Amino acid sequence: MDSDRLTRPPVITAQMLIRRPAAEVFQAFADPAVTTRFWFTRSSGRLEPGAVVTWDWEMYGVSTVVTVKEVEENRRILAEWDPESPTRIEWRFLPGESDTTLVRITETGFAGAADQAVSRAIDSMGGFTMVLCACKALLEQGVPLNAVGDAHPAGFED
Repeated sequence: MDSDRLTRPPVITAQMLIRRPAAEVFQAFADPAVTTRFWFTRSSGRLEPGAVVTWDWEMYGVSTVVTVKEVEENRRILAEWDPESPTRIEWRFLPGESDTTLVRITETGFAGAADQAVSRAIDSMGGFTMVLCACKALLEQGVPLNAVGDAHPAGFED
């Protein structure tokens, strides 16, 4: 059966309007002092051109290495992560009226068997949607949702 073959690797996009200026939203993703308030718990550095940083999710005991490929200040970040099965992530910060910003995150390069690539893409799209919601709550309302930490709480295994 050919139905389990992909004609091209999956590409995911998640986006969210955040009612803050593009420079502030860009900094929320580039500066780990802000990002650790809504996504990962620790980072070895800032997302800047040529940087190689480690992000940790201490509540899950996992980490990944992020290699920054390109940065356009307040507009775009392009990085590669997960050296064992690398994909590319592009964050775009599109300024709108009244100090709003559309954040668009696109991830490409999902490899492997069709079911594995699709599963990773779906998981990633859900994760980035959650991260965008958590960032929105923090920047617009000052509310740290702890959405990433609460996504897989202990004691609720199937």
